[in-house]
Amino acid sequence: MFLRALLFSSLLVLAGTYPVLADTRLVMVEEKGCIWCARWNEEIADIYPKTGEGKAAPLQRMDIHAPRPERLSFARALHYTPTFVLMVDGVEVSRIEGYPGEDFFWGLLAQMLVNANIAILE
Repeated sequence: MFLRALLFSSLLVLAGTYPVLADTRLVMVEEKGCIWCARWNEEIADIYPKTGEGKAAPLQRMDIHAPRPERLSFARALHYTPTFVLMVDGVEVSRIEGYPGEDFFWGLLAQMLVNANIAILE
């Protein structure tokens, strides 16, 4: 009984220290004819799934004009493309509206993941 209590209390301590594994996605809201979406596709799309960020938050694409999936809860309306929405367990945690270029994108995305307590996988 003592060992069971010790193990349980240790798990509680660890749960408070380490992030809980969650379904984390980066939803890219896009539309046909969006030149900034095309630029992101040229500069980032091919390498994204191979990066630590891409492994931590796999990309899910969504057309801005399509019905919103019921399993996704956005904090506010979507108006701009591209918009990159970090979702944890289907709930919006943060977003990037627009594509600020490759260098800024990676820095902003890394900060979003850190703020959400999501480990960047290697």
